[in-house]
Amino acid sequence: MAPSFLSVAKFVEALLRRRFSSAGLSLQTISIDSETTIQFWGPPPPSSSSENTQKPSLLLLHGFGPSAVWQWSHQVKPLSQSFRLYVPDLVFFGGSSSSGENRSEMFQALCMGKLMEKLGVERFSVVGTSYGGFVAYNMAKMFPERIERVVLASSGVNLRRSDNEAFIARAKCHGIKDVMLPSSATDLRRMSGMVSSKKLNYVPDFVLNDFCQTMYSEKREKKAELLDGLSIGKDDKTNVSPIQQDVMLIWGERDQVFPLKMAHDLLETLGKKARLKVIQKTSHIPQTEKSKEFNGIVMSFLLPPSPSPSL
Repeated sequence: MAPSFLSVAKFVEALLRRRFSSAGLSLQTISIDSETTIQFWGPPPPSSSSENTQKPSLLLLHGFGPSAVWQWSHQVKPLSQSFRLYVPDLVFFGGSSSSGENRSEMFQALCMGKLMEKLGVERFSVVGTSYGGFVAYNMAKMFPERIERVVLASSGVNLRRSDNEAFIARAKCHGIKDVMLPSSATDLRRMSGMVSSKKLNYVPDFVLNDFCQTMYSEKREKKAELLDGLSIGKDDKTNVSPIQQDVMLIWGERDQVFPLKMAHDLLETLGKKARLKVIQKTSHIPQTEKSKEFNGIVMSFLLPPSPSPSL
């Protein structure tokens, strides 16, 4: 392992943190109960004189992988111009932790709800990508009076056991953890090939090992428990029903984690209040691969239309 001052990954992480800071966010930590502490990027506390109090609040929930700063760096600057952003690390990611035993996505949803309550945010919308979408969907069910609109990006909340088996076959591995918890350059190349259209074939092993160490080495056992603790993907019945909020599904055309057919099936299940936008020539992380298009979809869905000029 290279010293931090020689680490390419640590250098990149520092640059990403600067993006968050330049968007007016600061890194904060709060205890939501006696067992759980959440680290998050958020705005300064609201004041009556601040124009930020006029902005709607938006919660961004990252996927299964590195901390939030790695996953939302292309969103924070443009979205912060229109929203008060809250960007937490989910429990056992980044600086968030819990001494409790619950490892389900419903537990994550409850923790995020407690976080926003602690921060005094009464109503907000939520965007969740992949695993974060599992959490966002359950938040919408748990807190219907508080959550206004929901964006589920690349998030197969309708996951069945057969979908998991198909993913393992596509990834040519023994289990989900082999892909989602990479520990070597070879593992990281395989994971990147599944989630992104960009390949890492020409990146040296020592660089990829450095990124593995920086992004995936902490709390590995706890993260493995989160995968085991998922309530979905255990059998061939989905446990999805319509929710009362309007829902936007955003999917990559070439998603290999949750193929596009899952998006169309989910759209049908969620009913009339849901709509689907497919981003062409992207895979599982369209928020990174085509961030401008992704951000435009999010903003047009969440923001009210501008009033027509008076004649």
